[in-house]
Amino acid sequence: MSHRKRRTLHLPITLSVLMMVLNVVLMVCWIVLLAQLNEWSALTIGTVVFALILVVSGFYMFLTIKEVRLNQRQANFVDSVTHELKTPIASLRLYLDTLRMRHVDPSQQEEFFKVMDGELVRLDHLINQLLEVARLDDIGQEAEPEDIELEPLLRRCAEAAGRHHKRKLEDVFSFDVEPAVIRARRLPLEMIFGNLLDNAIKYGAADPHVDVRVRVNERGRVMTQIVDNGDGVPTHMRQRIFKIFYRGGNELERRQKGTGVGLYIVRTLVSLLKGKVRVFDGANGLGSIFEVELPGQAIVNDSQESGAMAT
Repeated sequence: MSHRKRRTLHLPITLSVLMMVLNVVLMVCWIVLLAQLNEWSALTIGTVVFALILVVSGFYMFLTIKEVRLNQRQANFVDSVTHELKTPIASLRLYLDTLRMRHVDPSQQEEFFKVMDGELVRLDHLINQLLEVARLDDIGQEAEPEDIELEPLLRRCAEAAGRHHKRKLEDVFSFDVEPAVIRARRLPLEMIFGNLLDNAIKYGAADPHVDVRVRVNERGRVMTQIVDNGDGVPTHMRQRIFKIFYRGGNELERRQKGTGVGLYIVRTLVSLLKGKVRVFDGANGLGSIFEVELPGQAIVNDSQESGAMAT
């Protein structure tokens, strides 16, 4: 599959480059010939036409490459979704057939039910994520914006991510959070930080550790950093990972599950909230830091207010 995709990408590039080279050769011959004949009007018109053809050819190559890459991402998306759907369904069928065909003692039944419940949760998470992509602009619109304290929301999202990966909150997460409040609808914020915290565990080390940091700067912007201990994100991929369907590598060789829409959801929702999302290297080049910048304000407690009034 990957060989076919590379060949498909090489063909339009090769054809476009040949067209542009041919155009340049013809333009040079045109200029030399008419310059010798002193046909300056024809020379000017012809040069402009050839230049326009060259620009159009370059633009065509750009659009073609963009289209081919989108098709490749869509093919990867279909492969990953197919795998993500078939795996839990096959697991559920296996356990159901086992329960139907032979006697299973109660303790083993309970273990089977736990596994089946986990697979159903996984299916539900995948289907919800796919539905969310289709309605990103409308997510949370049924609720009014409210002042949301960030730390409790982050802890709830971290607990959910830990349950999803069968990890305890205290074993994975550490929090260094300056009290802050963001005025927004709750669901988009939960989806933003839920996806990022889930990814931080998924793409972390075998023994994942995630630092969650929040600071409020003087411009009234809340900066939330989610720091993992994984392999990090290569520089050339840092813009691509936020595109829909994008996942680095080949589906047949991939070690981590997913569909390639999580970070696209994050970027879209952050933009709707008038914020920014960025990714950096972690300390000493280890791991990665996903930083979300959103409009908000620090929470001023009573002691700080009293100190300010005394001053």
